[in-house]
Amino acid sequence: MRYHNITKDDMLNGEGLRVVLWVAGCSHGCKNCQNPITWDPNGGLPFDEAAKAEIFAELEKDYISGITFSGGDPLYMGNREDVTALAKEIKEAFPDKKTWLYTGYLWEEVSALPIMPYLDVIVDGRFVEELKDPQLHWKGSFNQRIIDVQKSLEKGTMYLYHAE
Repeated sequence: MRYHNITKDDMLNGEGLRVVLWVAGCSHGCKNCQNPITWDPNGGLPFDEAAKAEIFAELEKDYISGITFSGGDPLYMGNREDVTALAKEIKEAFPDKKTWLYTGYLWEEVSALPIMPYLDVIVDGRFVEELKDPQLHWKGSFNQRIIDVQKSLEKGTMYLYHAE
């Protein structure tokens, strides 16, 4: 896996203050994407032990609510195995921290992936320029959904996330 950035104390990509891992690789090609530089799966830097240590150091802080995986697309075929392993390791080390993931795939396409037990919230769907609204919280366009992953898995149907 490769990545472009690790953002600290982020308030825009999920609930609370978060650390965000911006992975490389995306095949959706959304018009006017905010991060087209992250589309190239060979771009950015190799995700190594130093990058992982940086994320874990942030998650150890009491005021950090959790991690958000974004990009690119964390569920891009070339990222799935590594992102799943990292999400699992984070959930085991920090079970009370919330894990968010942004993907251009739809819930219906990815809900059976092995990463799901380690996620709390997914924001799904491609960014659609014509449905953009800067007033939306945690998503860029109206078509995107903020999904409570664990409740959806438990109930067998999709549940939208509601902030506590």
